[in-house]
Amino acid sequence: SPSDLEDFACGFSLTEGIVDRLAQIRDIEVLPGAQGWTLRIRVAEACFARLKDRRRNLAGRTGCGLCGADSLEQAIRPLPVVQPPAAFAAPAVARALAGLRDKQHLRDATGATHAAAWCNPQGDILLLREDLGRHNALDKLIGALQRGGVDAASGFVVVTSRASYEMVHKTAVAGVALLAAVSGVTSLAVDVVETAGLGL
Repeated sequence: SPSDLEDFACGFSLTEGIVDRLAQIRDIEVLPGAQGWTLRIRVAEACFARLKDRRRNLAGRTGCGLCGADSLEQAIRPLPVVQPPAAFAAPAVARALAGLRDKQHLRDATGATHAAAWCNPQGDILLLREDLGRHNALDKLIGALQRGGVDAASGFVVVTSRASYEMVHKTAVAGVALLAAVSGVTSLAVDVVETAGLGL
């Protein structure tokens, strides 16, 4: 969805391993076109060389994380181990999940978008991003957190979708130790969180 595209460019570049840190993104160019929007992202030379070696189609997608991968090993990359935070209380998580709907302005207009929100330990939604694709909404949120210099580990993430392994992966890469979802959890997501130390 054509909103918060710079946030998306940053979050996608980080969570897909194109760059390791925001400083490696040199420039983002947003180009409108007849068929949609194009993002041209200039990255550090070492990152570009690594990307060429991956041989993977990294087009922004709304599908699963397996799309465009040559193998399962390539699709399911190792995760960083997340530092455990102070425990988040169940009522705070429930409060954040209950508050999602009121903050989804694009969903109000279209009836068809997902949201990802970052919340403080009390369950207040402090930052939210929306997109047609759930992965893209989370990438936008992660990009916004990074661009804003927010200590992402001091809060948790809530999403309007199921908790699949790629949502877990993106959350762990962002350094957030808890992902709460309004829908089901996949078995692969459970396997992944056990190795990453992420709360789900």
